[in-house]
Amino acid sequence: MKYNQEEKLIIDAYEAGKMPTTTPSKKEQLAMQAAAHSTFKKDKRITIRLYDHDYQGIQKKAMEMGIPYQTLISGVIHRYIEGELGPK
Repeated sequence: MKYNQEEKLIIDAYEAGKMPTTTPSKKEQLAMQAAAHSTFKKDKRITIRLYDHDYQGIQKKAMEMGIPYQTLISGVIHRYIEGELGPK
């Protein structure tokens, strides 16, 4: 795995024992669990019309990735909303 300079500094500091770790409190653990649960909760269903060519392309890409095509579409939408995809 490739790390950027900041990540390397963090890893080096951790491995050198310069970054003390603590166990999260029960309250912190519950907050993290709630955040994780809501992050992976998919509770909205939509209908979308696609060009046949696009639909076939999505199915092909999903098959190459070994994931359902709905998961690929959902992931692309999520990445776009989070600003990871789009004009540069």
